[in-house]
Amino acid sequence: MTVADVALAFVEAINSGDADRLSDLMTEHHVFVDADGSEHAGREEMREGWRGYFAMVPDFRIDVEDTFARGETALMSGYASGTFVQDGALKRENHWMVPAAWRVVVEDDRVAIWQLYVDPTPMIEIVKRIEAG
Repeated sequence: MTVADVALAFVEAINSGDADRLSDLMTEHHVFVDADGSEHAGREEMREGWRGYFAMVPDFRIDVEDTFARGETALMSGYASGTFVQDGALKRENHWMVPAAWRVVVEDDRVAIWQLYVDPTPMIEIVKRIEAG
């Protein structure tokens, strides 16, 4: 598989909400770099992290519009969207869609680094409103 193929397979696994498939596509030392620069490392930690995120935003998806790959790195841009669960339901007012970009470093046909670039403000505002009740 090409670097772009691996990156897009990772997106497909995200869009299907399949944390186990995501884990299969990660290196053992996989690193997730969030938009705030925080890093989360390890395949098993990330499998559980994705499971938790899919429970919180079950319709989360990535729509890739452009992909560029060189060497072991792919860059993708597009949109991320989803709806935060509130009281066990997906409510329209908890839906968001934001422009986003991703840097993906691939080693041996697996994702070693998944780095997210996004302004999280819309998501943070929804979570604050939900938590305020």
